[in-house]
Amino acid sequence: MNIALIIAGGAGERMGQDIPKQFLTVNEKPVIVYTLEAFQRHPRIDEIAVVCIEGWEKTLQAYAAQFNISKLKYIFPGGNNGQSSIRSGVQGLAEHYDGDDIVLIHDAIRPMVSEEIISDCLVQTEKNGCAITVIPCAEAMLETSDGASSKSSYPRDNLKRTQTPQGFRLDTLTKIHKEALEKGITNSIASCTLMVELGYPVYFSMGSEKNIKLTTVEDIDIFKALLTTKRSDWLK
Repeated sequence: MNIALIIAGGAGERMGQDIPKQFLTVNEKPVIVYTLEAFQRHPRIDEIAVVCIEGWEKTLQAYAAQFNISKLKYIFPGGNNGQSSIRSGVQGLAEHYDGDDIVLIHDAIRPMVSEEIISDCLVQTEKNGCAITVIPCAEAMLETSDGASSKSSYPRDNLKRTQTPQGFRLDTLTKIHKEALEKGITNSIASCTLMVELGYPVYFSMGSEKNIKLTTVEDIDIFKALLTTKRSDWLK
């Protein structure tokens, strides 16, 4: 079985809005609904679970009913950071699914995830045991120790920019979160970083520049533009 685990446990303080950014409305639809619809439409996603910020569970359920998100099966409580929120979701899934089932962990605030990205993440997870959605690093990368100046650069070909979804077997997720707690690792910023901090390799799947994460107000502007943009026919 293939399960999408949508992480919506954060308050979105960097956005500076009165409500969590995953529940902001864009073109008369909440951001989280765009995200849920992407996995609802995908033919290989069997069920959806959401890790939800406290106090918004009933709102989420109402939106799921309104927008026909029939694959939503479970809502789990968020934690005090990203790692604990994901762990909450993993522990919840472990009560209902088999260890061999595939879990795609995805940010609720990446509403432009495409069918192709989801498909490739599933394929690479099946092939390699895990898959991290990535895109190339196109910019020149400078190293800094003071945050204000630099005297050295880092080869961009050696870097990947990570996105979500990030796919794993459920038993792998259960294992790494248990091991992390035993080793005192409590604030790793993503599932991929937790894997490498624990010494495990990760493998890549296809991402896209359009698969943006809505962190700032400017990202909302970009999202709204992407919703109305159509690629020109003459582009290859």
